[in-house]
Amino acid sequence: MSTVLVLNSGSSSLKYQLLHPESGEVLASGLVERIGEGDGRVEHRTGDREVRRELAIPDHEAGLKVAFDLFAETGYDLVGAGLTAVGHRVVHGGEVFYRPTLVDDEVLATITELAELAPLHNPANRTGIESARRLLPEVPQVAVFDTAFFHGLPAAARTYALDTATAERYGIRRYGFHGTSHEYVSGQVALLLGREQAELNQIVFHLGNGASASAIRGGRAVDTSMGLTPLEGLVMGTRGGDIDPGVLTHLLRNGVAVDEVDRLLNRESGLKGLAGVNDFRELRKLVEAEDAGARLAYEVYVHRLRRYLGAYLVELGAVQAITFTAGVGEHDSGVRADALAGLERYGIAVDPERNIAKERGARVISPDGAEVTVLVVPTNEELAIARAAVAVVDG
Repeated sequence: MSTVLVLNSGSSSLKYQLLHPESGEVLASGLVERIGEGDGRVEHRTGDREVRRELAIPDHEAGLKVAFDLFAETGYDLVGAGLTAVGHRVVHGGEVFYRPTLVDDEVLATITELAELAPLHNPANRTGIESARRLLPEVPQVAVFDTAFFHGLPAAARTYALDTATAERYGIRRYGFHGTSHEYVSGQVALLLGREQAELNQIVFHLGNGASASAIRGGRAVDTSMGLTPLEGLVMGTRGGDIDPGVLTHLLRNGVAVDEVDRLLNRESGLKGLAGVNDFRELRKLVEAEDAGARLAYEVYVHRLRRYLGAYLVELGAVQAITFTAGVGEHDSGVRADALAGLERYGIAVDPERNIAKERGARVISPDGAEVTVLVVPTNEELAIARAAVAVVDG
């Protein structure tokens, strides 16, 4: 069977999995954290064996070398293992990349140029690719883009009501993100329900530190909450989502520097801006402790979910499935219940016992016979990236 190494490079972290794309079997996985911060941490798992290290990790290449050493220590020599490909998550593909792409120097240069549209992500994604190319020069490197699933959004959904010439000059349109997750999860919903994707209208909520919603008709995305950048849409860990553009011009006219506005929007807004924490588990603890800021943050978060849910219900006309995925979507039963509360007249309901069950796998949480099936489906972007990488290498 094919073996693929999947890398997801963040600004100070590196997640990885070694897996068989055909079966989905994960051979090994790990997380390198606090890269460049002097007190790095590595967690590596092979089967039932887990190894932890704490050491200085100056950059992503050093982190990848540590991971390679742990692979060898636990039974996998990556350099000599005959890898089929290395698959990389890349957040922004712009207008250029809308399918998985074999990486060469030109592709890497374009990913770098797109960094201004995803400043938290594309530079780190590029760094991971560069490191893997140096350490595994004979292995094909494949970039899989978060924006690809939404490339074909209908014109009305992807177009901003902005001067056309300006939009065309600067490539301004709604691109959407988390596409790999939305595509994978919507496909899993069809399998779970035993129906063809072409028969289903779906709404998917990908709720993690980054969060997005999508409307999917017959397997094709027709709308999504994120836009030109990952800033638009739902409330997130450090990003506030939808905001009046006049807020930004107001700040600029009052002397706030462009870089400070950028930092505010990307790193100091969302749950962190309202409650001081961006981890939803910490927010939940503060809510339970009756912290007023945390309660407001939670209410704003849920309000935004319901706004998009209502919009997509109208856009799709009829919906057969609503699905929650990613860290918050999979693990916080309260968010799911509150997001769908009071919607029984629309055929939407959550069974309380099913919703709070401790199951980890894909499952239905709506009552038997409900008109709209509500599900929790764990996302698996790594498997989707691995399968896409093999498809590219196989031509």
